[in-house]
Formats: sequence, C-alpha cells, structure tokens
Amino acid sequence: VHPPIAAVSGLQDSGNQEHSLHILSGDIGGTKTTLALFESNGTASRVLARKTFSSRQHDSLEGVLRQFLTKDMPAQDVACFGLAGPIHDGICLTTNLPWRVEAKNLSGEFGIPQVFLINDLEANAWSIAQLPEKDLHTLHPGKPDAAGNRSIVSAGTGLGEAGLFWDGTQHIPFASEGGHASFSPTNPLEIALLEYLLKKHDRVSWELVVSGMGLINIHDFMLNHYGEAAPEWLAGEMAEGDAAAAISKAALESRCPLCVKALDMFVHLYGVEAGNHAFKIMATGGVYIGGGIAPKILDALEKPAFLEGFFAKGGMEPLMRDMPVHVILNADAALYGAAFYARNRIAG
Repeated sequence: VHPPIAAVSGLQDSGNQEHSLHILSGDIGGTKTTLALFESNGTASRVLARKTFSSRQHDSLEGVLRQFLTKDMPAQDVACFGLAGPIHDGICLTTNLPWRVEAKNLSGEFGIPQVFLINDLEANAWSIAQLPEKDLHTLHPGKPDAAGNRSIVSAGTGLGEAGLFWDGTQHIPFASEGGHASFSPTNPLEIALLEYLLKKHDRVSWELVVSGMGLINIHDFMLNHYGEAAPEWLAGEMAEGDAAAAISKAALESRCPLCVKALDMFVHLYGVEAGNHAFKIMATGGVYIGGGIAPKILDALEKPAFLEGFFAKGGMEPLMRDMPVHVILNADAALYGAAFYARNRIAG
C-alpha cells in the first residue's frame, strides 16, 4: 500500500527544488510500450523525449530502454513504470508479455537512483485528477455533487481495473486485478457465450470478453451461434492487421450485421463489468473508462447498451445512476500518471 502524497496540479513541482528533475516514465502494455523523459522544474514540466515501441518485438523492458535512452539525454533522477500485471516487492511478471521486470535491476543497469513499479491501471488512476476537461468525455453526468471513491476500468489488450480511495481530502489510487475475476452471464445469449468459451478455456474471466481479444472471442461466438462465416473482405482485414479493430470498424460503419451484434454485446458487457467494479468499491465519486478501445468506439458507447449494462444492478440502480461516468480520451494518461507518481515519491 502506497502512502498518500501531497496533492499538486498536473506534474508541477512543489517549488522546493533548486534544479530540474529528470523523470523517466513508462506505460508498458501487452501490445505497446510508451516511454517518455520529463524535465520538471519549480513551476512546470515538459517532455524532452517520447517514443512508442512494439512490446512483442522485445524480450524485456531493459531492451526497450537501451533503444530509448540515448547518450545525449540527461541522467534520470527517478523513474516509474506502469505495467500490465501485479507488482510484488518491486517485481512484476507481466500478464500478457513474457517479461520479468525488477526495479532493482533497472536502477542498477541504467543508474537511476529510484525506480518505482506500479500497475498500469494505478498509473492511469494517478492521472485522473490532473486531466483537463477536454481529455474527458462524459457518458453520464451522475449527481452534480458526486463525491467519494472512484473507479477506473480499461479495456485494451487485456482488461485493467483500479480504484481511488477518498480519504476526505484526496483520492489515493490502488491496484486491482479484477479483470481476471470470473465472467458472470446474465441472459441466455451470454450463457451460450460462456459455454462456447468453456470449450476453449478452463476458466472464463471478464478479460476474455471485455478486451481486444474479448471482441474477437464474441465475434467468433456469433459466427458459431448463427452458423455463418465471416465475409471474405472482413476475414482479409482481420488477417492483415488488428482483428478487433477490423470488427469494430465494420460494426461502426454498419458493413457487417454480425459485427454489429458482436460490438453491441461487447459494449453491453463492458458496461456491466464497469458497473460491477464501481458497485463493489462504492465509486460514488465517479467512474472512468480508460484504455485504447473506448475512444475509438465512442459512438457505440453513447448508445443505450453500455449504460443499461452499467445501471442494471437491481434495487441498487438508483445508486448506480448517481455515479458520473466518463471516458478518458488522452492516450498518454498512464504515462503522465506514472510521471506524476514518480515526481511525488522522490526522496528529499
């Protein structure tokens, strides 16, 4: 458990630094790794360098860092990496990558005095209070004076979840692996989806239905359930690039009826699980939908299916309707959150 930090605006310093700090920040996911070097002085911060790498083309975070950190860059005072996976004693075995990341090893090899590892959704959570209004899209306003705990749920390569505990003065993020909890269907079609996936997996988690691979799984199920084959043009697009993106694009453009059905189910289940997480931690202060998928399917999220799934908690529906729901539009939220965390953890 991390101790609370002093609340500051954005990545601004507290003003007691006599020289600039150089902060290395990273957002490490199963598909891509984004790194940035920040210079933070007494009033503001600026990005000195930023680059995105394909995670699967590297066998370690160290390998990515060796490419990113050039000789002309200033030495780093502190680093923080948001990683898709649980963190124990400064070590992370990433969930959707065969990487073992150790803070001690990174500090030793790259000469960084302090290195912090946090869950990628926790990194996202640290950014929320710093995001300007333009980086948020409101799906549901909730109560005008909403206050209390917050929730963040992000579908991307996997499904990440985190919370923000309200201590009366500030929000304190905490990690969660709720995306790996067991999928719970609520109607006959969803039960059929579960039965279909159980033929392929020993256990079906929420991540297997609400993520990039989840949309692919739902589309495969739809083809099987309705006894149809994917059109040749769609099969080609799926084979050539991002299969989930091809499905969602075809659905949003209404070019494939089964893709529309698949995306509708995906969006509904996304809402159900976002509501589940918010419900469990009493996120009366707001719910934030992050990750790479949500900004690309805003039109689908604006339809009734998402919020219907979110609100559907029986007699507790009025509680759910009081919760504001926002989509995070800034793709670098986790990157900035990790930098914010590092700046405020650094000793001295």
